[in-house]
Parts: sequence; C-alpha cells; structure tokens
Amino acid sequence: MTAMNFYEQQKLHSTRREFFGRTACGIGSAALASLLNRSGIAGEQRPEPRVGGLPGVPHFAPKAKRVIALIQNGGPSHADLFDWKPKLAQMHGQSVPEEFVAGKRFSTMTGKPDGKLMLAPIEPFHQRGNSGAWVSDMLPYTASIADELTFLKSMHTDAVNHAPAISFLLSGAQIPGRPTLGSWMNYGLGSEVDDLPNFIVMTSVSKNTTCGQIFYDFYWGSGFLPSKHQGVKFRGSGDPVLYLSNPTGITREMRRGWLDNIARLNQMQLEEFGDPEIATRIAQYEMAFQMQASVPELTDLSDEPRAILEMYGPGVEEPGSFAHNCLMARRLAERGVSFTQLMHAGWDQHRSLTTEFYTQCKDTDQASAALVKDLKQRGMLDDTLVIWSGEFGRTPFIQGDINNRKQWGRDHHPYAYTTWMAGGGLKPGLSYGETDELAMNVANDGVHVHDLQATLLHLLGINHEALTYRFQGRQFRLTDVHGRVVHEILA
Repeated sequence: MTAMNFYEQQKLHSTRREFFGRTACGIGSAALASLLNRSGIAGEQRPEPRVGGLPGVPHFAPKAKRVIALIQNGGPSHADLFDWKPKLAQMHGQSVPEEFVAGKRFSTMTGKPDGKLMLAPIEPFHQRGNSGAWVSDMLPYTASIADELTFLKSMHTDAVNHAPAISFLLSGAQIPGRPTLGSWMNYGLGSEVDDLPNFIVMTSVSKNTTCGQIFYDFYWGSGFLPSKHQGVKFRGSGDPVLYLSNPTGITREMRRGWLDNIARLNQMQLEEFGDPEIATRIAQYEMAFQMQASVPELTDLSDEPRAILEMYGPGVEEPGSFAHNCLMARRLAERGVSFTQLMHAGWDQHRSLTTEFYTQCKDTDQASAALVKDLKQRGMLDDTLVIWSGEFGRTPFIQGDINNRKQWGRDHHPYAYTTWMAGGGLKPGLSYGETDELAMNVANDGVHVHDLQATLLHLLGINHEALTYRFQGRQFRLTDVHGRVVHEILA
C-alpha cells in the first residue's frame, strides 16, 4: 500500500469542529464578496446600498420603514401625565383601598402598601384636540399634538426594578443577554444605508438630577445574534464616535490602503475558520471608514433653518441634550437609518415629584413634540414609527410624607402605565385601553410589553412568531412565547 502523504494524514485527523469550521467559510465568503466590492478590494465599482436581512423578510407589506424610540428611563408617572382619574384626586390623603393592592409585589422601598396614602396629580389635566385625550399641563407641547398620537393607557410589565424592566421592554427578557429590538430589526430586515450604522443609540440626562439611571450596554446589545447587529452608541460630547478622525499626517488615501490590506488578511482568516465574527470585523472596519465622512456632515447643524432649531427647544445645539438627540434622530431617519434609540434618564421621582419631575418634563416635552411635527411636515411620519415610553409607571399612592410637599414621590409601578406612539401605520388621536378609577390596575384592553413588541414588529412587516434565531438548542424570538398584535390601534 502506498504510504499516505502528510496532507492526507491531516485530513484524516481533522476534528469535527475543524471540519464544520472550514466548510462554513463558503457562506462567509459569499457574504464577504459584497463587502469587498463595496470597499473597493475585489472590484472598482461600489454598488448602491443594498437591502440585506433574511430571505422572505419582511413577511408582508410594512407600514413603517424606520423606528425612533424615545425611552424615558426611570418610569414617568402616568398618574401625573396622561391618566386622569377624578377619583384619585378626590381620595388625596386617604389610605389606599386594600382591594387595589392585595397580593401585589412592589419595590422594597414600598414594601407592603398597607396604609399608604393616595396622592392626587400634582398639576391639572385637560382634554386636548379633537380627540379629547387627557394630558397634564406638565406637557403643553405634547398636549398640542395629541391628535397625532396613539396613547396606550393600559400598558403593564412583569418587572418592578429599573434595569430588569428596561431590559424586558427592549429585549423581551429581564435578564441581560438577549438581542434588543433594534438588533432584531437589523437582523431581519437588513440595512439600506451604507455609510452609517443601521442601529444608533444616543443617551441624555437632565442636568443636576439626583435620580439618573445607568445606561448599560446591554440595552442596545445584540445578545446571541452576530455582533454586527448591535447598536452603535453616539457620544454626547467630543466626537460622536471615538477614533473617527485620522491622526495628524495620515491622509484618507493612506487609511483606505491600510484597510484594504487588513481586509485581505481578515479574508484569509475567514476562509480558514469560517467565523462570522471575522466578516463582522471586516464590515465594521469599512463602516468606520465611511463614517469618517458621513458623521461630520450628519452633526453639522448649519444647514438647519433657525425656525427648526427653535422648534426643538433651547438645548438643541448642545450635544448630549435630549433636544439635540431628537433633532439628530430626524437627521438619521432622513439618511436611511432604520432604528434610532434615544434614552433619557432621570424619571425616578421617589422624593422629587414636585421638583425634578418638572425639570424632566421641561427637558423632554418640547423636543418630543417637535420630532413628531418635524417628521410630519417633511412627509416622513407616515412611514416612521415614533414611540415614547418608560419601563413602568409610578404608584398612585405617595412615597414620603404627605405633609412635606417638597419631598413627595411615587414608587415603581409595573401594573399600569401609559405609552404613546405616532406615525407608522397607527390610528392617530386614539386612546386605547384604560385603568381602574385610581390608575392602579388595568381595567380594559391590557397591553403587555410582549404585545407592544409584537405590534411594533407587525408595523415593520414582521411576523413576531416567525422571526427567530436558534441558540443553545431552541428557537428564540423577541416576544419569547408570548405577544399578540394590538390590531385595534392599527390604521
């Protein structure tokens, strides 16, 4: 028998892991080809931005092409902003009725709610617009666009503390590690923009607040999805993204040449191991190069009319403010970015309902309304879905001494709260669902967090039960094994 050569022996001794790793590179190489064409490595022509994503997605005609999520970290008080209850005002200072809180779990700051006193809304409510939606005087700008909004008055969630509740809202799980909504959208639908990330995050917090929340990276993480689908955070000071500027003496042409050479080396690794994260690395290097040109143009507000800047409010030209981020969200939407996630912290009014709560409203009200109006006047609201939501509400009963108004507060409340949305295939001027007479519990047409997620995906043309990813032996989805589309709010 002829002796085997070294190469044949190596094939026989190849491990199962190596076999699958090497055979997988065919798929990776195919995906890499389009990236190399765009970067100029495999060809001179750069094709138009492509629509990536999964075959067959969207599953049906979408109503919305993009999402702007205005996440209000800390839990805005629905009882003080949107959910007017005359009975709550009448019961101010009286003990909470036992039947409204029996068997319910509250945060450790409340413990047992027995004997807690009911707290009336701190400012008056009025019905707004033709729809007659109840909105507090705390939010005059939001009140002015009530006929453009769809209010969900019967939201409820499973989590009672901030980080688990925000994670639940954005990823469908209280424990960190699952893909977030923007990542699922990116994974399913792909991207139509070539020079900016398709999922961008910006954060802000009111100045001098004592109740800001931590912005954890898992709020925009891709979990077990390939890391190219995770959100890219834009900073609120200095360069929005670190290391975009070339060092002194380095030209754009030199950078182009280096990236092309690095891509060739990474391609060799991809063909050797078939690791999809190597393809992600190539794509991210190319994206960073494109962003060196696109981000400075994006953040230059000199082309914005003065009337538009004034509409967003006095902080709009201050990077890192909520107003600035709202204007940036509109500019990103114009440039084709599919998912922009704004997170504003400071709504955790345990002892500052009559002080810092006013600041929170002032810092977010005008800009939120301006974003909706700006999108509408540009003809973009019909296919842009705007959502304004906290992770939960606040207790209708007081936290603190009712005789000391400066220390009034409300604790976390997962059993009922209000979210509003606009555009993107919704019925405007609608208030859906309702709570009981004390704004304590959902009374009719409850909307669970998973229902909200299913509805958002539906508006994007995605069947929430069909968008899945296999991980650790099972198919995962954003809504886990729950969720129903709230068809009643759809136009």
